[in-house]
Amino acid sequence: MRLAQGHGQALVRWAEPVAERRHALDILRIVSICGVVAIHVFGHVVGQAPDGGRSWWLAAGVDIAFIWVVPVFVMISGALILGSRQALEDPRAFYFKRAARLLPALIVWNLVYLIGVRVLLRHEQLTPGRIVQLLVDGSVFTQLYFLWLILGLYAVAPMLAAFLSRGGRMRPVITGSVILGVTVLAYMVPGVAGLFGVARPIALNILTQWLPYVGYFVLGYALRDLRVSRGLRVALAAVIVVLAAFSIWHFGHKGQSRILDAVVSVSYLGIGVAILSVAVFVFTVSVPPPGKPWPARLTRSISALSQASFGVFLVHLVIFEVLKRLSPAIASGTAFAPAVGAFAVTLVLSFGVSLLAAWIPYLRAIF
Repeated sequence: MRLAQGHGQALVRWAEPVAERRHALDILRIVSICGVVAIHVFGHVVGQAPDGGRSWWLAAGVDIAFIWVVPVFVMISGALILGSRQALEDPRAFYFKRAARLLPALIVWNLVYLIGVRVLLRHEQLTPGRIVQLLVDGSVFTQLYFLWLILGLYAVAPMLAAFLSRGGRMRPVITGSVILGVTVLAYMVPGVAGLFGVARPIALNILTQWLPYVGYFVLGYALRDLRVSRGLRVALAAVIVVLAAFSIWHFGHKGQSRILDAVVSVSYLGIGVAILSVAVFVFTVSVPPPGKPWPARLTRSISALSQASFGVFLVHLVIFEVLKRLSPAIASGTAFAPAVGAFAVTLVLSFGVSLLAAWIPYLRAIF
């Protein structure tokens, strides 16, 4: 399907769905997990270093430059899950497979971070009420809400797949765009209401973490086969650079414009970040494949690193917490250089642990 024409070449077209592994999505997943680690490591500096200082700006630049990674992770999941025949044709097998993959990790890693990190490493005194709050909010540790988010999306995936499989190419595009658009507007409401002194915060818990991300999930499936021309890829690259730079600037100048803060929040569900995330996804899937097949060793390495990304996501903050205990410079979070070293060590060790765990029976069930 060609949506526009320019100089004999389609500006936008749909590629035929492919059954083989999508290496563009593998590469995007690898880059995204590196971004997740960067957000958490350099975000520590953003939270500790003096605001407006050199280290703060450098750390904020890295942190916010990767703000698209969580929405893009959800889009990748949508591209793979909603496009799978199992989700459409055999929901029972789909649920069993996904539960076997996700539930052990959900249980074990919540215990690891609750007991191993909060109690043993941080020496937190957790009351029963505090534990219940952490569990209900899905906030046992920084990144673990994402497990509940994905679990919720998996729960509705077969129903979404059945609806989206009928109605042609545009049904998923329209559905995902409308849902994401409404979600972005909903997340503007607290900021706009705040301009008038009205508090209307949106609170999520483990049963609702997934709801704001349905639009991204559907759009990942809707746009996975979209291909744009070279000229539009250049335009997308410019959009990505401009929106990333704007997000960094806006984050560093919060409070200077209440209206801008209210309407264009620097968050996963802010309008600027939503456009940025979709642009990154479309740009990546539209990059043409090389003229000749990649070497088998390279594709195996890419696939292995992509598959290890889930384990990296789960384990990297344990490693970073240990590094903070070993290095006062990393723990203080007041300088950029130690954070660069911490990022490199955390990333390498996390991939190493995840790749190794894949070879160990039982342990691989939680990585």
